[in-house]
Amino acid sequence: MAFNDFDKKGLKNSNKKSSIKRIILFVILTLFVLLAAGLATYKYMLMPVNSSNKHNKLIIIPEGSSVGDIATIFKKEKLIKNTEVFKIYVKLHNKASLKAGNYNFNQSQGIKTIVNHLQIGGKYQVAVKDLMIPEGTQFIEIAGIIAKEFKLDQATVLKQLNDKSFIESLQKKYPDLLTNEIFKKGIRYPLEGYLYPSTYLYGEFKPSLEDIIAPMLNQTESVLTKYKDEMNAKKLSPHKTLTMASLIEEEANKLTDRKLISSVFYNRLDIGMPLQTDPTVLYALGKHKSRVLYKDLEVKSPYNTYYIKGLPVGPIASAGIESIEAALQPAKSDYLYFLANKEGKVIFTKSLKEHNTEKEKHIK
Repeated sequence: MAFNDFDKKGLKNSNKKSSIKRIILFVILTLFVLLAAGLATYKYMLMPVNSSNKHNKLIIIPEGSSVGDIATIFKKEKLIKNTEVFKIYVKLHNKASLKAGNYNFNQSQGIKTIVNHLQIGGKYQVAVKDLMIPEGTQFIEIAGIIAKEFKLDQATVLKQLNDKSFIESLQKKYPDLLTNEIFKKGIRYPLEGYLYPSTYLYGEFKPSLEDIIAPMLNQTESVLTKYKDEMNAKKLSPHKTLTMASLIEEEANKLTDRKLISSVFYNRLDIGMPLQTDPTVLYALGKHKSRVLYKDLEVKSPYNTYYIKGLPVGPIASAGIESIEAALQPAKSDYLYFLANKEGKVIFTKSLKEHNTEKEKHIK
């Protein structure tokens, strides 16, 4: 074979190798371009749908929702650009533990923000229901408020909240608060006085009854814990504290010095004198009346403080912080009587004679 033949063959092989290299380089560059384009597209899909739109939408993530289900919800609400990118992001960043609940999201939040909020859950969840329990509200009224706000049957609510097995399950969660004093003979509603008056927010449209009252019990426990030293000093259990506070709450008005009312009650207890407070009579009767009659005072009930000496068997309403504090920190006084005039001002007196004189002046 001639030298030129070898040269031609080598040149041919060299050209072939160069072509292969060019093809490989072209493929690599193409893949690189596609990868770069794909990455750019991926990053774009992660971005907010509309950075200037901060109008919140309520997004409800049901229990048991998969990542795909959640992605579909957000795409339907036009809060993400692509469901597949949402799922890929969750998988790549190992953030599959997304929390069910109710959230506020808007189009200015990208997938990263949305997923982070869903993973943290509670911190970012929003209330969809609120419930207000005014101070001085009685248990049966609270049951009515719960029934109305959550569209429940009041009789069913009352039945469950009075069910002994249900209450015993609550006692296990609140052993220091819900003692066996709530089951004393004659107690009408074991949870009377224990559902703290306040405004409560709920993250569900239809929470369980236990979930509805749990924040109320938590708040009562939290408030009483702050006054633990005072309770111990006066040798008062949570039950007796709430009972005294409820009497003060029911006798008080905006112009009343609760601590002076408290002092009257304690002064009477100290000398063995009946508390004789009209709200306990009305509670014993189970009705609201504009005026208590003499015959009403004779009702035989462990709540009627004209019939019994000492505190009634249990609270007669839910007391607020001011009445609880007054029950534990009464003013120092010699007063044994009080009455409210037509303007709502409370007049305190030391003797029955003085009390009757003031009564003649102000109550016709």
